[in-house]
Amino acid sequence: MIDPLDRKYNIQDVSTIDAGALETFPYEYPGKEIAVTIETDEFTAVCPWSGLPDFGSIIVQYAPARRVIELRSFKYYLLSYRNVGIYQEHAVNRVLEDCVRCARPLWMKVTLDYRIRGGIHTVTSREYRRRNRAR
Repeated sequence: MIDPLDRKYNIQDVSTIDAGALETFPYEYPGKEIAVTIETDEFTAVCPWSGLPDFGSIIVQYAPARRVIELRSFKYYLLSYRNVGIYQEHAVNRVLEDCVRCARPLWMKVTLDYRIRGGIHTVTSREYRRRNRAR
């Protein structure tokens, strides 16, 4: 008999995260720095130990250089995390790296705020700033 506390659900590997879903469109005002904020409270991944779902809010803030992240594609990208076993600290890094690689912004900050679980609230964030600000 399996102990219910040792139960583990199927977990997908991080290799199933679909960074290829991210698309961009041209920013028509290069040289005019604006701040873009993308926010959703529908981020879902799973605990890599138990497979139980983790729910959170994610905020992506950035200044486009030449490309803007297309929102529909961002939603599909986030959906690819749905069954992935990933720690929050790793997810915030992965989202930032994938979005920076896709859009090549002047700067970007990703904040991941998981719902309280076990009485503990955790918020993680990471920032990127382009070293050479040449456009």
